[in-house]
Parts: sequence; structure tokens; C-alpha cells
Amino acid sequence: MNAFPTTDTVRALPAEHLERLMSVAREVSFPQGTRLFKEGGRADRFWIIRSGNVSLDLHVPGRRAVVLETLTHNQLLGWSWLFAHHVWHLGAEATTPVRAYEFDAATVRTMCQKDAALGAPVALWVGSVVAHRFQTMRNRLLDLFGPCGSGHSL
Repeated sequence: MNAFPTTDTVRALPAEHLERLMSVAREVSFPQGTRLFKEGGRADRFWIIRSGNVSLDLHVPGRRAVVLETLTHNQLLGWSWLFAHHVWHLGAEATTPVRAYEFDAATVRTMCQKDAALGAPVALWVGSVVAHRFQTMRNRLLDLFGPCGSGHSL
């Protein structure tokens, strides 16, 4: 791979670590409407989006899935691959045609376990994405289901 992602989502990962990750990436594409993963499925890969949009959604019993966030260019798609049980906590669907770098989770976990100098920054990178996603999800769910709307405090 010679074109590295460079925007905010991956900027938290030092260039030398991003370069190591990119060495095991493969380019993939998905047509609009493709379900990339669903809640409860095996989290065996993750992506950095090159182009297009992917919606993250949550199954709500008795309702249609709730879209929590839309991811786009250079954002990390998938974090469940890093944590024990490796099960997706949300669902994801391409809402436009998508091009992405795809990573095999087992390969990246092994790389991180063998080299703490890589593993620690990757864990912090993914952890920061998780923290952001949970805050976004909390606000979205409060907007949808909270008694007073927005999850933002005054």
C-alpha cells in the first residue's frame, strides 16, 4: 500500500505504526446496501474507509435498526475485533459504494501481541475511537428516546 490514510481518525496512530498496519491491509470495495457486519456476529476484521459512507446501527426490538453514526473517509470501521469474545456490538451497512482498506483481525492482534511498541499505540487508537463512538451513541439514543431530547447538557 502506498497511500496512507491521514485524517483525524488515524492521525492518533504514529506514522511508523500506521505503516506497519498498512503492510497487512488489502483493498476492498462494497456496493451500496452491503451489510458489512451485524450485531452478535464474529468480529474477525476491520476497515479504514477510503471513500463512501457506512452507517453504524443498533438493533432495537420491535423497531427498525437505529442509525447511530455515519462513518466516512479515513475513519476506522470496527473495534470489536480487538476485545475478548470478538463479537460485533453494532451493525454496519454501506449507504453508498465504499472503498476501504481491510485488515485481518487475528493478524493484527498477533502483530500487537508480539510487539508492545505497536500494540500499545494501536490499543490507544482503537480505545479513543470506542470512547468517541459511545459518546456519539449516547447522544443519539437520548435524542431518539430521552424524555427531553438531546444528550447534551446545558
